[in-house]
Amino acid sequence: MRMAIVYDSSTGKTKAAAEQMGEAARAAGHECSVESIHDADPAQVTTADAVCVGSWTKGLFVIRQHPTPATIDFIERLGPLDGKPAAVFTTYDLAIGKTLEKMATPLAARGAKVTGEFKSKGPHAAEDFDAWLRTLGT
Repeated sequence: MRMAIVYDSSTGKTKAAAEQMGEAARAAGHECSVESIHDADPAQVTTADAVCVGSWTKGLFVIRQHPTPATIDFIERLGPLDGKPAAVFTTYDLAIGKTLEKMATPLAARGAKVTGEFKSKGPHAAEDFDAWLRTLGT
C-alpha cells in the first residue's frame, strides 16, 4: 500500500514523529513518503492509498488548542479521497484539546475514512500507530 505522511513542524518534534511513523510503515511493508506540508504536493498526496496528516498543537497553554492554519489549508487543498483510510496525529506539550478532531473533520469532508487519531508528547510515533498500520494490510 502506498502511504503519504505529511506534517507541519515548528521545533522538529512533529517532523521526528512523522519520520518514525514512516519507518514503522515501511517496516510493515508499505511504500511510504514523509514530507512537510510546505514541500508536499497535495495532488500527489491525494494519489496515495492511505494518508496521514500531522501538526504540532498550537494554543495557549491548555486552552484553544488547534492544528496550525497551514495544516488545515493543506488538507483543504487535497483532492477527493474517496473512502481512503486516513489518520491524523499531533505532538504536544501540555494538552491537545480538539486538535485531532479539527484535522479529522476536514479530511472526512474530502471523503477520507479517518480511522486513526494519534497524539505524542515527544518526538516519537504514538504507541498505537503500529496497531493502525496493521488494519491497513499491505
